[in-house]
Amino acid sequence: MTEFDTEKFEEKYVYYFEELETAYSEAYQQLHGRYDSTILKAIDRQVLSESEPFYQGDGKFRVELPENPRERVGSVSEHEQFDTVLETLVDRIEAELRKQFEFDETE
Repeated sequence: MTEFDTEKFEEKYVYYFEELETAYSEAYQQLHGRYDSTILKAIDRQVLSESEPFYQGDGKFRVELPENPRERVGSVSEHEQFDTVLETLVDRIEAELRKQFEFDETE
């Protein structure tokens, strides 16, 4: 685990790239097999690849999505599970970020 520094997180890709990569990967793996892989892959590659994690304080993180996530994935956005998968994946990433930086030992 990595000691967290709020000032360093402003340059997260310099100081915390591995932790960010691990958090996103772990979240993806947790949903793999639970949801349609076409939706999961499209969200991962076309939406989350352009997302931005932010530290909000008090051990909480927020993942900001790029504009128009539905447009980024094309017809996949019409699938009934799209919103559920996107929301669940973002929630899992935020939880994994807390875990990576030892804010939430119970996750």
